[in-house]
Amino acid sequence: MIKRALPVTREADFSAWYQAIIAEADLAEESGVRGCMVIRPWGYGIWERIQRLLDDRIKATGHENCYFPLFIPLSYFEKEAEHVDGFAKEMAVVTHHRLKADGYGRLVPDPDAKLEEPLVVRPTSEMVIGAAFARWVQSWRDLPVLINQWANVVRWEMRTRMFLRTSEFLWQEGHTAHATAQEARDETLKMLEVYRDFAEECLGVHVIAGEKPENERFPGAVATYSIEAMMQDGKALQAGTSHFLGTNFASAQNIRFQNAGGEFELCNTTSWGVSTRMIGAVIMVHGDDDGLRVPPMIAPWQVVIVPMLRDVPEDAAIVDYCKSLQAELAKQSALGEPVRALLDLKPAKAATKRWGWVKKGAPIVIEVGGRDVASGNVTVIRRDRLYREDGKLDSNAVARTDFVSEVSGMLHDVQATLHVESMNRVKGNIVPADDFAAVEAHFADGMKNPGWVDVRWSKPTGAALDKVVERLKGLKLTIRNAPMGQTGCDDGVCVFTGEPAVERVLIGRAY
Repeated sequence: MIKRALPVTREADFSAWYQAIIAEADLAEESGVRGCMVIRPWGYGIWERIQRLLDDRIKATGHENCYFPLFIPLSYFEKEAEHVDGFAKEMAVVTHHRLKADGYGRLVPDPDAKLEEPLVVRPTSEMVIGAAFARWVQSWRDLPVLINQWANVVRWEMRTRMFLRTSEFLWQEGHTAHATAQEARDETLKMLEVYRDFAEECLGVHVIAGEKPENERFPGAVATYSIEAMMQDGKALQAGTSHFLGTNFASAQNIRFQNAGGEFELCNTTSWGVSTRMIGAVIMVHGDDDGLRVPPMIAPWQVVIVPMLRDVPEDAAIVDYCKSLQAELAKQSALGEPVRALLDLKPAKAATKRWGWVKKGAPIVIEVGGRDVASGNVTVIRRDRLYREDGKLDSNAVARTDFVSEVSGMLHDVQATLHVESMNRVKGNIVPADDFAAVEAHFADGMKNPGWVDVRWSKPTGAALDKVVERLKGLKLTIRNAPMGQTGCDDGVCVFTGEPAVERVLIGRAY
């Protein structure tokens, strides 16, 4: 029987396993403030890689980075009623600008320091950026405006889980303004595709891109699109969203331009974003019972070299061997960048360090001992295939020169393997259902990892949609999205309304 590195398995308790990975892989820890976390270097290193790779893609589509304030006047939100209503329960509000001692050893808000207008701690930036757009845009020549910012946001969550749903999290949010609705719709879908491609190519996470139902739209949006990822427990995770806002926000904030004919028109705007939730997706899609498995494209260190030292004079030769190996690896390229190799010289036993890196999910771990130095070898462990069929650790002695020449292909292979596993999981766990009884049966037959169901949908609105939402809520289900690329729906009726179907949607349980 294989002895696992984590204290709990996915099969035994998926939720506890998720928390164990975060702790054992040194990704994050509690901060002392409910819903806020300290992101440790390995976890933040993964976020930095996500940020760098996605930022390059965002800039390649013509967007520029900028920064807007953390504090937003409450009156900005009140201009767009649906938007403020959607975020009202999650807003953190600043009402005073200083504290005073109360005479009992405590600090309290100074009643004389009450702000004339409360300030909302940024939950999202549509309103403050919209105010800027109203200043920046005067003529059709000023359009389009294409900006993005990397920032933190605060949404006062009642039920929190690290990386997935926290009161403060890190993200990027893009905001654009356009002359026509078609240009804005094209922008919305272009950025959705950027997210889909990024998730698949860089995170190795297979996703389904599609449009959200009316009840799942971003507050104030005309249409919301998402990429949905399937976790190993069959639940869905919304990994990114892109919103077509039409003229709703432009109307509320007077974002107008003078067209070529001299007439004034409202701009059409968009917004789109992904967050540190993506790290949660990587954990639950790629992790195993020994810890995290990080795709090489987002791994802070792709190759970790662990020298097997014994506090003897011969150790110096091993360290020199490892340093020259590290230098050789840094000259190699993989996945479009120089190989990132770390030499771990921390004062700990080699086995302890090896299992530490296994839990962190470093794509390749290299062990080097005296025999390896003498024979010109390295001992290689690939994180995507940790064990042999007999249950023993799959560590192989390889000629150093061969490893250096093959490391690029090896990292490509690890990246591809993780993506294929994710893709096969999604494709193998979506099943069709022709009526609501089949939906109920699928999610009520005791299956531990039920995946999603694919059903016909008539796109109901208003009260009819409310009934559908309540019906699904009773089963703890939600409509994830209507996948892109549908050319129409085959003959049949909606499983909820009995009306002629116009498209198909995916239903599942979600985080």
